[in-house]
Amino acid sequence: MKKVTAIGEGKRRKRRVNIFLDDKFAFSLEAGVALKEGLRVGQELSEGDIEALAGAELSQRCLNAALRYLSYRLRSESELRERLVRRGFDGDSVATAIARLKAQGLVDDLAFAQFWKENRQSFSPRSQWLTRHELKQKGVTDDVIERVVADVDDEDSAYRAAIAKARRLPVNDYQGFRRRLGEYLKRRGFGYGVINNTVKKIWEEVKE
Repeated sequence: MKKVTAIGEGKRRKRRVNIFLDDKFAFSLEAGVALKEGLRVGQELSEGDIEALAGAELSQRCLNAALRYLSYRLRSESELRERLVRRGFDGDSVATAIARLKAQGLVDDLAFAQFWKENRQSFSPRSQWLTRHELKQKGVTDDVIERVVADVDDEDSAYRAAIAKARRLPVNDYQGFRRRLGEYLKRRGFGYGVINNTVKKIWEEVKE
């Protein structure tokens, strides 16, 4: 057993504390971890206790990394897990962090998929098929994807995607106009029928 003889604030990183055992520096911890674990001067720690503190520290670091990643935008559970594993966190720490974030509503694949679809539809409309494919790549399950993409209207999405592009195309050559706009819509996952109808409709509008 070793006795905690001092707990001091880190000089460089104030959110960490230095732990001294038997009057010798032993390790540092996140201040929140030390507080949560009830660490105090005079407390005696076994090797098992020290290992448990190290585990709690790792879990907190993993959670902090997850929160930083989520601060940029919503992420799917699969995206977050892959990111944390790439950062070198072990499976238990990752699972614990994700479970805590799910309990707080910060990781929710249905909310993520809805956000992804709405963002795409607002700023870069694409087909139902391509939206489904993108969400699949993000690790979202099929049942969630189907719930979210069911209301994507390809005719409306294709029109909104094409109208902005069409304004930048010359309108003195229908075949050239059709080819360039058609290729643009194809890259956004629209099928032949939708592309054909959309190009004809927009051509008539821009000619007028």
